[in-house]
Amino acid sequence: MQKINAMTVDVEDYFQVAALEAYIEKSQWDSLPHRVENNTHRILDLFASKNIKATFFTLGWVAERYPELIKRIVAENHELACHGYAHKRVTEQTPDQFREDIVRAKKILEDIGGVQVIGYRAPTYSIGAKNLWALDVLLGEGFKYSSSIYPVKHDLYGMPEASRFMFEPIAGQDFKEIPITTLTLGGKNWPCGGGGFFRFYPYALSKWAFQRVNNNEQQSGIFYFHPWEIDPEQPKQQGLSAKSKFRHYLNLNKMEGRITQLLTDFKWDTMQNVFLK
Repeated sequence: MQKINAMTVDVEDYFQVAALEAYIEKSQWDSLPHRVENNTHRILDLFASKNIKATFFTLGWVAERYPELIKRIVAENHELACHGYAHKRVTEQTPDQFREDIVRAKKILEDIGGVQVIGYRAPTYSIGAKNLWALDVLLGEGFKYSSSIYPVKHDLYGMPEASRFMFEPIAGQDFKEIPITTLTLGGKNWPCGGGGFFRFYPYALSKWAFQRVNNNEQQSGIFYFHPWEIDPEQPKQQGLSAKSKFRHYLNLNKMEGRITQLLTDFKWDTMQNVFLK
């Protein structure tokens, strides 16, 4: 029987990503052209055409400005989940600041969507070995799961020693951490769950890796991407470092086609339906 995987979308705009945060101030966000609404509607149209349900980890900042988008996500039976308020990494917050951030974002999403929000994903996967206290804060504020730890080695994030599959990080509590999917080769965890890595590798390699996880390890995987990744026409930022330019713009013109193929090649559902039922 074919494994069902979780399809997830991190709902943020192109100017809110980690690769560009050194170049674009938060104070500029409202004055820049916004593309997240139309891009997310395109994703919803694509999912509807394939009859696929997904989890949308959404910024409170986006929800405030585009409430009808949030209502559509809920109306079409996708899962609404939290990505914090304004894409501030957990590593840059104190416990009190983090609590304030998630409470604010959760309330905005629930008030607009009219549903309970129980899932959280940290911006830039910024929960790891040095700030696991964040998971206790999430539990205390009514979240049931996090998908914030990436068990890889990376310059911006990662906890390679973490479990590769769903685990309970807080002893005695019904709270799950559900890491992004990786494949172990040569004693090292390699990312295969989406984002820039999916744009970098040939599609056949990503498909092979996901099949290994589903068939050889008999585990459900998680895939993630962002609305700006299907938008090669987005405004190009000037003065970027070579690394930032590469990370952000690589193969944007191929992403939508690859996603469409992925939706056909595997079975998909929401985080809640795959992991919590």
